[in-house]
Amino acid sequence: MKAIILAGGSGTRLWPLSRKSYPKQFLQLGGEESLLKQAIERVSNAVATEDIIVITSEEYKFYVNFDFGNINHVILEPMGKNTAPAIALGVKYCLDKLRCTEDEVVFICPSDHVVKPAKKFAASLEAAEVIAKEGNLVTFGVIPTRPETGYGYIKVNGECMSATGHRYLRVEQFIEKPDMETAKQYMGDKRYYWNAGMFAFTAGTMLEELGKFAPGIRKLLDGSYDEVLSNFREMPEISIDYAVMEKSRKVVTVPMDIYWNDIGSWDSVFEMLKKDKQGNAFDGDVVAVDTTGTMVIGKKRLIATVGLHDCLVVETDDAVLIAQKGDTQKLKEVVKRLNGRKEVTEHLTVYRPWGSYTLLEKGPSYKIKKVVVKPQQKLSLQMHYHRSEHWVVVSGMAKVTIGDEEKLVHINESIYVPKGTYHRLENPGEISLEIIEVQNGEYLEEDDIVRFEDSYGRD
Repeated sequence: MKAIILAGGSGTRLWPLSRKSYPKQFLQLGGEESLLKQAIERVSNAVATEDIIVITSEEYKFYVNFDFGNINHVILEPMGKNTAPAIALGVKYCLDKLRCTEDEVVFICPSDHVVKPAKKFAASLEAAEVIAKEGNLVTFGVIPTRPETGYGYIKVNGECMSATGHRYLRVEQFIEKPDMETAKQYMGDKRYYWNAGMFAFTAGTMLEELGKFAPGIRKLLDGSYDEVLSNFREMPEISIDYAVMEKSRKVVTVPMDIYWNDIGSWDSVFEMLKKDKQGNAFDGDVVAVDTTGTMVIGKKRLIATVGLHDCLVVETDDAVLIAQKGDTQKLKEVVKRLNGRKEVTEHLTVYRPWGSYTLLEKGPSYKIKKVVVKPQQKLSLQMHYHRSEHWVVVSGMAKVTIGDEEKLVHINESIYVPKGTYHRLENPGEISLEIIEVQNGEYLEEDDIVRFEDSYGRD
């Protein structure tokens, strides 16, 4: 069995923590590791690591490599086209690049869900493999624990048994997110399950169903994998649910009595976190007075609350969200109103393949940054037309190229980079290099970079 993990999403439902430049699959929520890494490790209980494929975008490939470097198969979507084209591309990769037959079972899962316990999930996945081999499109239905308006539902109409004795249910209908009254009715009806957004099928079954219900996608799969990739922009933008699952008569579900959370809103995050005696969930330096049922997430500042009840507070370096619990689905309106502002797309800390930089202060003709370079990594050989830079090493050791000269710069030492001079910053050591960079000039934006050499293939 091959496993395809979808990690290309750039949603902002968890703004201000999740942003386009660093979306939620790379955040540490529900554990000390990123959601993507949690997903890979969870799947690894049932699928060999060499059989795991991650689909992401060019923009996020370095996050995937640094987050879990031993993944051998990373597919870069030329553009986001929703889940049906992504899954089709992944199936084609399995057939062409991995030399799989059409009898190979392929498991699909998102990179940004929390599922516990891992061993119980692995047992469901092993059952799904057997059921998929019998020609079914397998979904995973989670037994609801509460009325939920933020999840889609699966309605089933009959119980079946595989040839090897694995139980599954025939799917009658997919249901969009219901209102609260309808969700309450579903709680008392054993025919309804939460739709976990995970699937298993053989490559051949998926190709057959795409041919029936999404011929535009199926036709584009006739060429080689490289041809499919080059023609990817011609794919229709559609989810696998709409393209195939809601139309096919081969859809079944494996019921799962486990903890599952799609982390689709701050309400979902609050539901997942450990609470104190007052029903509060705090992460950071928080002092609370007369506060109940409230989540506060902050990292750098002291946050004090007085008289808050059923609220959600999320603090980052450059933005603070304060919302009433139950209203976070309206966050998309906030993001819409912020359209065009950097706070929607970027954090003050920006990650690069070599490390990161954090904006500390800026003015009309200066910027101050903290730059962190990972061990054995280096920035591009570059120059700037409009700014000079002054670097002070605060941790580690820097190897600096300025013009034709190279120099080692140690802690408490500094070096000056004149405007218009090509230069490079490297970390030759085994610990992270940290410098304070002071930029001066009439134009200080990131597009004032002319690269001559780059280890990461950037222009």
